[in-house]
Amino acid sequence: MAADSEPESEVFEITDFTTASEWERFISKVEEVLNDWKLIGNSLGKPLEKGIFTSGTWEERSDEISFADFKFSVTHHYLVQESTDKEGKDEESEDAIPQSMQDLLCMNNDFPPRAHCLVRWYGLREFVVIAPAAQSDAVLSESKCNLLLSSISIALGNTGCQVPLFVQIHHRWRRMYMGECQGPGVRTDFEMVHLRKVPNQYTHLSGLLDIFKSKIGCPLTPLPPVSIAIRLTYVLQDWQQYFWPQQPPDIDALVGGEVGGLEFGKLPFGACEDPISELHLATTWPHLTEGIIVDNDVYSDLDPVQAPHWSVRVRKADNPQCLLGDFVTEFLKICRRKESTDEILGRSTFEEEGREVADITHALSKLTEPAPVPIHKLSVSNMVHTAKKKIRKHRGEESPLNNDVLNTILLFLFPDAASEKPPDATASIDNSNPPPEGEDYTLYNQFKSAPSDSLTYKLALCLCMINFYHGGLKGVAHLWQEFVLEMRFRWENNFLIPGLTSGPPDLRCCLLHQKLQMLNCCIERKKARDEGKKTSPSDNVTNAYPGDAGKAGSQLGLDHLRDTEKEKGEVVKSWDSWSDSEEEFFECLSDTEDLKGNGQESGKKGGPKEMANLKPEGRLHQHGKLTLLYNGEPLYIPVTQEPAPMTEDLLEEQSEVLAKLGTSAEGAHLRARMQSACLLSDMESFKAANPGCFLEDFVRWYSPRDYIEEEVTDEQGNVVLKGELSARMKIPSNMWVEAWETAKPIPARRQRRLFDDTREAEKVLHYLAMQKPADLARHLLPCVIHAAVLKVKEEEILENIPSVKKIIKQIIAHSSKVLHFPNPEDKKLEEIILQITNVEAIIARARSLKAKFGTEKCEQEDEKEDLERFVSCLLEHPEVSVTGAGRGHAGRIIHKLFVNAQRNM
Repeated sequence: MAADSEPESEVFEITDFTTASEWERFISKVEEVLNDWKLIGNSLGKPLEKGIFTSGTWEERSDEISFADFKFSVTHHYLVQESTDKEGKDEESEDAIPQSMQDLLCMNNDFPPRAHCLVRWYGLREFVVIAPAAQSDAVLSESKCNLLLSSISIALGNTGCQVPLFVQIHHRWRRMYMGECQGPGVRTDFEMVHLRKVPNQYTHLSGLLDIFKSKIGCPLTPLPPVSIAIRLTYVLQDWQQYFWPQQPPDIDALVGGEVGGLEFGKLPFGACEDPISELHLATTWPHLTEGIIVDNDVYSDLDPVQAPHWSVRVRKADNPQCLLGDFVTEFLKICRRKESTDEILGRSTFEEEGREVADITHALSKLTEPAPVPIHKLSVSNMVHTAKKKIRKHRGEESPLNNDVLNTILLFLFPDAASEKPPDATASIDNSNPPPEGEDYTLYNQFKSAPSDSLTYKLALCLCMINFYHGGLKGVAHLWQEFVLEMRFRWENNFLIPGLTSGPPDLRCCLLHQKLQMLNCCIERKKARDEGKKTSPSDNVTNAYPGDAGKAGSQLGLDHLRDTEKEKGEVVKSWDSWSDSEEEFFECLSDTEDLKGNGQESGKKGGPKEMANLKPEGRLHQHGKLTLLYNGEPLYIPVTQEPAPMTEDLLEEQSEVLAKLGTSAEGAHLRARMQSACLLSDMESFKAANPGCFLEDFVRWYSPRDYIEEEVTDEQGNVVLKGELSARMKIPSNMWVEAWETAKPIPARRQRRLFDDTREAEKVLHYLAMQKPADLARHLLPCVIHAAVLKVKEEEILENIPSVKKIIKQIIAHSSKVLHFPNPEDKKLEEIILQITNVEAIIARARSLKAKFGTEKCEQEDEKEDLERFVSCLLEHPEVSVTGAGRGHAGRIIHKLFVNAQRNM
């Protein structure tokens, strides 16, 4: 062990005194950054144009360096300019003073309205700042400040960089910078001092000139005259003599039935407070020589009214409260609530109704017995009377919405309730009107909301209004419960829902709108079926179509029915609606024996001779000159069932079920059978209308492309047309062939319904009843945003602000992307609402400035246009020059504002 330890005792420590210290490493890193950014040498640019600091493009690049474990960020700020041709100027510019020192002497940009503070103070187009990387860090001690200044001085000397280098010291909010700029044989130090209170001798020009001359320490006597640029800024904060033009919303106007600030269907707009907090007037003497102006503690020539140049800027209020923004924001908050309608309002109305009918036999008899259709005059009181009785039993007499407000809303949503005409007539008139075409109207396609004249859109506005002014979440739950009861009332009594376009659900709209359209489809089918039962039995209608009667016979039957209807005093219906209403559908076939007697069993094979003896049923009209291939009889188009309408959630469910069947042979066969329900129904209708027909006849009508005809020469040499089914129709076990063999000659009115309106209506009503206020708000939020965008566009047209038009286009583009997703993120929705609020604030600012400058009071058209242009510039630019300074029209108004403010003090 001793022998092993001997060599270790000979090792001694060597201290290398040539290694760099932390300070040297820091200087080296600064030099490295300056070299990387190519800030070496003097690169002279073009002379600065007037106003370039505001209109030009500023860019910056950053890097991070450290002094020991203290991190600094190095940032290069520079004005982007076109590159200049440097050839032939290198020799001349070697001894030229640095660009930054020339910029210090330039007076073209002495008071830039929007720029970095160093640009405002020194007029520099390019500089580098070294500041602590962390926001909370600061260089406070004097020794550290001196160390940093020494470091940058050495780095500038070593690299030959002629760009000014600044170090930020003390706390960030103080904006204290010390810096240095080096050139060939010249150096400029940038120093600052902060004073809590300005000494009296420095409050006027003569005192500032004294300190300036003492600082430069010029040895020349006498001193050359000093060039001066002077700006005096006056701040106007007292706007009390001018009322704020936003009228407070009149809550009583709604209940009184007057058109006021809170009329249902119209969103409020405007700021609740003045969005302009201050007006800054800058009076400038841009280029003076010492001695021309006298300004000391006794006398001053600097009269602001006589200043050659005036400029104005406005300071905007921070986040002014805006009505439209608040409305939409409060509605968004409902989306985050978890309570159900029952939890908010108490026990469910439907549960109580179930308790009243406790006996199951009553329920069964209720299901089996046909419900009578009341034809009494519809009114708001009739619609909600029963519902109110039940609700009050368990809620007491108090309810979130009082009767006046509730009735006003229901009349707004269901205008047909107050009409003298039957509600179905009103609804059909509404649906017959073509929808207005226009960019604003079709906006719902992009937002996936609902048309601006639809019931869904109106409901969204009413709920938004109630949430803000009439009971909040409880009011929303109350109105929704009343709405659901109204939907059930209309379904049970065959009253069409107004404010919905007829036809299947529009998949471009929100799901709730689709559900209401689906319910309307169900009401239409049920109503047509019930009226069909009343007008004539199905057998009598069938007898109106003799087997050999063509189109004329059908028309005769129709005329006969129309005459009968006229005698009964009922409304004459079109051919399509009549043919729908007369079809009577059955859930199952009870007359099996009769069908057997008609030869249907033998008809499975595809139309042998026995089928020709069947009596034709359910003919619509003759199909041109086409005849059946095998017996030469005219081919008739049958009355068919309409395909079942679908909402997007039902389509998704169906696609999921079909996808789960898999790719196996059995799954594919079952999928084909599910998809061919409509095809089978049409085949059965076709067979009933065309006894003795074959599959080829059906294909010629249903899918003409699958029946290929070509000219051939027969044995006698005559050119004849020969037709055959397409290749896909000849595939073994073809779905069409299987369906044809399965199909029986049954007219549409006796088929099983493709669309079970009773079941679908109950599903829709259950869906509506189960919606929580949060779900409801999610469904209707696109409609509310849609309404808010339309409101903003409407208000912008009155003010005509170009920048607002651009922002509205951005909002529409942004909303189109966000709202098409089923459950958009709250953060993205908040961004849209914030954009809408910002636009509202800009328009409110425009109105505030117009009111203060009295643009509407101008009698001369030229002055009015100039004032409007001036106000528009104030909104869009950081600072606006006043034409004519204090002697111009705008200048006189500004002077008057200050005079009035002084009087009121």
